[in-house]
Amino acid sequence: MMRTFKRRVLFALAATVVAAAWGTIAGYLAGRALMLRLTQTRLVETAARTIAEADGSSLESRAVLRKMDASPYAFCSDAEIGYIRNLLFQSEYLKEAGRMRNGQIECSATLGRLDSPIALPAPDFSQTDGTKVYKKFPPFKVGELAVVSLQLGDSYVVFSPYLETHREAPPMHYVSTASDDPSMKGGTQSRETILTRDGEALLRGTLYATRCSTQYFNCVTESMTIADALREGRRRVTAATIVGGLAGAALGLLLSLVYRRSRNMEQQLRRAIRRDGLRVVYQPIVNLASRRIVGAEVLARWTDEEGFAVSPDVFVRIAEERGFVGEITRLVIRHSLRDLGEWLAGHPAFRLSINVAAADLADAGFMPMLERQRERAQVEARSVTLEITESSTARHNLAAEAIRRLREKGHSVHIDDFGTGYSSLSYLHSLSIDAIKIDKSFTQTIGTEAVTVGILPQILAMAEALNLGVIVEGVETAEQAEYFALSERPILAQGWLFGRPVPVAEFLGLLAEDERKAGAHADAA
Repeated sequence: MMRTFKRRVLFALAATVVAAAWGTIAGYLAGRALMLRLTQTRLVETAARTIAEADGSSLESRAVLRKMDASPYAFCSDAEIGYIRNLLFQSEYLKEAGRMRNGQIECSATLGRLDSPIALPAPDFSQTDGTKVYKKFPPFKVGELAVVSLQLGDSYVVFSPYLETHREAPPMHYVSTASDDPSMKGGTQSRETILTRDGEALLRGTLYATRCSTQYFNCVTESMTIADALREGRRRVTAATIVGGLAGAALGLLLSLVYRRSRNMEQQLRRAIRRDGLRVVYQPIVNLASRRIVGAEVLARWTDEEGFAVSPDVFVRIAEERGFVGEITRLVIRHSLRDLGEWLAGHPAFRLSINVAAADLADAGFMPMLERQRERAQVEARSVTLEITESSTARHNLAAEAIRRLREKGHSVHIDDFGTGYSSLSYLHSLSIDAIKIDKSFTQTIGTEAVTVGILPQILAMAEALNLGVIVEGVETAEQAEYFALSERPILAQGWLFGRPVPVAEFLGLLAEDERKAGAHADAA
């Protein structure tokens, strides 16, 4: 027992560790994906905000250039320089503005009129509207800050290099490009596409988000390496990794318990059967007209080795799937005939109903076993009724032959849980059964508005047409009992209204009390 317990613990521990490892990996990957997605969103928002500011500065610069070209004053006169200074003073994005001829600055708002014009290098590139772009304007360079200038005709403006100092600090990086900048043609096609078109991209371990102006020719790109993004979001990634590991561990433990219980349940059930450890209980079957107990259904009960009561739906299904349900049937037959053999011998009209599985019908040893047990208990065949579910009759020829042989021996055969399968009038007739047991799901519809309540009259009519007995399962209320008691044909019933499944000693007490009441009623009559 201790060795089994240790194996269980080791299995649960191993499953928990493996699941925790997978959960940790999944948590890390989920946290990483989330962090990268959040970073990408942040890049997009920043790029959109930056391009909006760039559009504002471009709009202002072109407005200033148009006004300078429309100057009413003489070229570079004191009046025109004052006019330019006034335009510059009113601007938000410009640092300098002036006039130039033949590639030389003649005057500016800050320098005034120059005695010696300043020659400029060739522009970095020209845009399609004729605007010349200088990426670094030598006369107005401020440290390492980029100073961008635009020239249109004989006028030029210089953008303030401090416009971008409010931007987020590294590790987020920024680059401004022009969609018609020829210098972009020298890079790889993928990089050119990333920097000059709207969209998001991942290239060589770096996330990019580019937004381009819809009015002008410029684009801005925000970027951050994956390594930097993960470093910035390490707390979130760590939290997701921890949560994933804990969730994986919990799931692994749960699955190990479920698997162990499912697998171990079969072994426990086999041991219980070998040790005769299943209990047998009896539920009364009454005549609705007289309310006398006229029979009992035998039911198996099992409590596993850990003290948990296991539903018959569970352990019978396990036995059927693993191919040893016949052992449960034999145990039930042996116990019930031993428990009630004396009562059955003294009450010939009493019927003991025993459930039989499909595997029992196919077992050549089932019939001889039943007869041996019955003869040992000195019980007549007519006292033992076999209940077969509709699903057990799926193999029609096999079921019909087994039912025929049981009836030849003197047993009654009932179809259990009737209405949940596929029996038809002709199908029931060909099986030559004695009665049907209406499934409790139909009984529970009485007094409700359920659609299936309309099926009950049809079932009763079918039984009458075939001259079949009727037993009703799951009767729990007086209203349900009254519904069937009104039938002109005798109907039997079982359910909590008449008694729950109880051990044999308690059931014999119920039978004794039932006889006492019947005797008292007869004496009074």
